[in-house]
Amino acid sequence: MSVESKEIHRKDVRRLDRVVIRFAGDSGDGMQLTGDRFTSETASFGNDLSTLPNFPAEIRAPAGTLPGVSSFQLHFADHDILTPGDAPNVLVAMNPAALKANIADVPRGAELIVNTDEFTKRAMAKVGYDVSPLEDGSLGAYHVHPVPLTTLTVEALKEFDLSRKEAERSKNMFALGLLSWMYHRPTEGTEKFLKAKFAKKPHIAAANLAAFKAGWNFGETTEGFAVSYEVAPAAKAFPQGTYRNISGNLALAYGLVAASRRSELPLFLGSYPITPASDILHELSRHKNFGVRTFQAEDEIAGIGAALGAAFGGSLAVTTTSGPGVALKSETIGLAVSLELPLIVVDIQRGGPSTGLPTKTEQADLLQAMYGRNGEAPVPIVAPRTPADCFDAALEAARIAVTYRTPVFLLSDGYLANGSEPWRIPEVDELPDLRTRFAQGPNHTLDDGTEVFWPYKRDPQTLARPWAIPGTPGLEHRIGGIEKQDGTGNISYDPANHDLMVRTRQAKIDGIQVPDLQVDDPTGDADTLVLGWGSTYGPITAAVRRLRTAGDTIAQAHLRHLNPFPANLGEVLKRYDKVVIPEMNLGQLATLVRAKYLVDAHSYNQVNGMPFKAEQLAHVLEEVLHAR
Repeated sequence: MSVESKEIHRKDVRRLDRVVIRFAGDSGDGMQLTGDRFTSETASFGNDLSTLPNFPAEIRAPAGTLPGVSSFQLHFADHDILTPGDAPNVLVAMNPAALKANIADVPRGAELIVNTDEFTKRAMAKVGYDVSPLEDGSLGAYHVHPVPLTTLTVEALKEFDLSRKEAERSKNMFALGLLSWMYHRPTEGTEKFLKAKFAKKPHIAAANLAAFKAGWNFGETTEGFAVSYEVAPAAKAFPQGTYRNISGNLALAYGLVAASRRSELPLFLGSYPITPASDILHELSRHKNFGVRTFQAEDEIAGIGAALGAAFGGSLAVTTTSGPGVALKSETIGLAVSLELPLIVVDIQRGGPSTGLPTKTEQADLLQAMYGRNGEAPVPIVAPRTPADCFDAALEAARIAVTYRTPVFLLSDGYLANGSEPWRIPEVDELPDLRTRFAQGPNHTLDDGTEVFWPYKRDPQTLARPWAIPGTPGLEHRIGGIEKQDGTGNISYDPANHDLMVRTRQAKIDGIQVPDLQVDDPTGDADTLVLGWGSTYGPITAAVRRLRTAGDTIAQAHLRHLNPFPANLGEVLKRYDKVVIPEMNLGQLATLVRAKYLVDAHSYNQVNGMPFKAEQLAHVLEEVLHAR
């Protein structure tokens, strides 16, 4: 072949600053694995990224149906990004159900890679297609790449001793190879992963590798893909350091282990499996080498009961759950408030009420965390804002728990738990010192000069009571849920004592030292403040950036501490004429802010099981900015 003809056939490489890709198929098609592997290679390449896994609640929904569609969206860029993207630039649809369930989110001009083998009459009829959308012109606004993924995969694996059904299972690896070629992703990590994952089944490992390489080669040689794309590493987006891709639940688990080491307390997790919190139990069970003990209880109540017992015994105690589990744990949380023992209650929020939407996100447990117990039972609340921030939030929850001897709520949600982003691995000396002292001997002198131990004699600064380990001679004391006498810890029904204890427990929570709220107001003359909490941080920040780029002036602040609020929150709110609070609930933070600060906050709410889109929020905020 001449040089001229080589130039003619060389494929075009276009440079992009960002891309949003969505893989979609049956829950058995391996879309989560495919997306995870593409994400890992993208992270190793150095792009900033954000992901949104989305899967059905059913363990195995009927194949080819809309309820059974599983998807994984990845947004990666050469600059700092904050969300998994509003709409995919590329949709990989493994069957008609995947196409129909996702096409409404795909903008005109986007690319569709469609597995044509699955577009049979029966498969299309299941989702209401009378005529193939690949042939009726309904996809004319998109760049459609019809690819017989199943056939090509089976053909690539014909030399392996596999049945057709077994070979078809590797079509997700063929798709991954194709997309890896299309966006110049590294391949070494995926190759190592497949060899390790199927180490005990080398023929399956070899087949998946062959499918992956066949997908790459198909992109390289076929006429159907004339263009590939490059997205440069986001070198300027990250401070110097060592990075890895991390999900919220994994970051939270690592944060708990780090808190255990920095407090020099053994970590105990008492838990009952529940979506989307179970991954924390799975991960912590792998770290016995760090002194972590995990206990999978028979139910939610047993899980927190064991954790509270471990706290009494001197452990850094944790229980993990979601909204329905918090309801079951509420009485024991109240017991922990009464006993004044450190306990971290991790609530990975999901759509409710009741069983609700187990695999969809929501942040509607705030009022339950604040008030969902009998009596006056105040509990501090901490909320991470990004997947990587779950690490720091876990350390902060541990700091408050051990310093103030109190149960602490850590409110994450399904979006953060399953989503992922790059995380800079901190140096050990960057982590807070969480060491605490146990009571060693008497702490009170009676009128007759006798030295005794009073289990409810408080630190004058923190109002925390001493933490006495069972078995320490002379420090025996009564525990239980009946009201205690101030100081002595004896059972007391005295009205004045009960009033004192209730007010003291509240004062202890109110007095927790938390950082002041930081406000992002570049010009200092904005009259509108957007206030958020939890996982709304990414969409809110992206929306605010859009408005500022368009010339609007707007301020933003984000709460990590929801109880107690930062001391300067009231002063911050008074500086602005308008306060907008977007939440994935019906206005729970807005209710608290209005009640405490008498601010006429504008609440914007969404409860559809999905995170906010930046464009959607930008439109809402623009209307508020320009409203008279």
